[in-house]
Amino acid sequence: MSKSIRIGSGAAWWGDRVEPAVLNAEKGDLDYLCFETMAEATVSAAQVRARRDPSFPGYDTYLDDRIKGVLPVCLKRGTKIITNQGWINPNAAAERIVHWLQHYGAKGVKVAAVNGSLITDRVLELTDRILENGEPTSTLAPNLISAEAYLGAEPIVAALQAGAQIVVTGRVADPSLFLAPMMYEFGWDAMDHKHLGAGNGIGHLLECGAQVTGGYFSDPGFKDVPQPWNLAFPIAEVSPDGSCILSKVAGSGGAINLMTVKEQCLYVTGIKLEQLGPDRVRVTGLTGKPRTPTLKVSIGCIEGFIGEDMFFYAGPGALRRAQLARKILEERFKIVKLKAEELRIDFLGVNAIHGEMSPKNGPEPYEIAVRVAARTKTKEEAIKVGREVDGMAVSGVAHTGKRVPHQDRFREFIGVWSALVPREKVHPSINYFES
Repeated sequence: MSKSIRIGSGAAWWGDRVEPAVLNAEKGDLDYLCFETMAEATVSAAQVRARRDPSFPGYDTYLDDRIKGVLPVCLKRGTKIITNQGWINPNAAAERIVHWLQHYGAKGVKVAAVNGSLITDRVLELTDRILENGEPTSTLAPNLISAEAYLGAEPIVAALQAGAQIVVTGRVADPSLFLAPMMYEFGWDAMDHKHLGAGNGIGHLLECGAQVTGGYFSDPGFKDVPQPWNLAFPIAEVSPDGSCILSKVAGSGGAINLMTVKEQCLYVTGIKLEQLGPDRVRVTGLTGKPRTPTLKVSIGCIEGFIGEDMFFYAGPGALRRAQLARKILEERFKIVKLKAEELRIDFLGVNAIHGEMSPKNGPEPYEIAVRVAARTKTKEEAIKVGREVDGMAVSGVAHTGKRVPHQDRFREFIGVWSALVPREKVHPSINYFES
């Protein structure tokens, strides 16, 4: 059993920055570097792209950038990598990682691909009710595109036990990426809910990424952090008893303190935090309860399209002109018989966030962006939004600023629903690859 291990965060979502992960790899003195790049809609969006583009490999579109950034130094110091960048094709992701291992001359490195989370073909047989509305999951059948069960840490542990230095997964519970090395190194049993609960809590803090080091925290003049442009990702030095010390690479921006950590664990009970020094917080008191007999399933469905575009006004009278433009568009959408489930025409900087609750007698804005969006059942209806906004360029209000369209102004709308599936009906599998 290890005395303690150092686990570093490498990403908190798909679009996260690569540089803090490289910094952790180079200067974090890590045993493990873990990348969490999924949100609830990520896999569904990947399925949509796969349907449109047969050449899409199905894994994280930034996998190359992340792996190239950290692999040389991780190989040099023996840091293991765990990541859910496999998305809907962990095998392809593992093969791509092997490509980069070979590129860097690393021979005999074992890469594990954890599969089994995708249960699209069986989800309607295995589930009963939609958690959000209580309706039968069978009602989702006409629009179903994907279903992923949240696997746990156990298959990752099995891969580490088999000698894998890099483990890539599809959908797993986010903290499980970080919990797995604790289970492996400390010999925690999968039914030891007290230690696993603590490890999950630590994993949650790590998968929050820069939010623990001051990202999405800083509020100028109220909650200031140093060098917010140079935020590092957090590192946890974890002990076998399930406690840890959170820190970051010395000299990096941001901060780790009681405030930054507390903001990420408002719904965690029993936790005790202690500031040990600058950018060092001890976490104790975490525990857990016995696991449930079910796993959560995230079900993605195509639920229509969104058409969206913008135009602009500036100078005195900008609001007055925007208000007339809104009236013109509302009437023109009637003329073209727009069939919309919902239509919004918002003035950015005036009412786009708070809607009807926005101040009625606010100061006169000097410039306004008018955002027009409609949710429709068909692509043909969604296209009407951009077509009518185009007309505002010469058939609208004086001083209309119109951008030239450079991409499609409609997109498929993906709804994500939840259900529960019996744990024993989901069967993880592991494939191994070697450089």
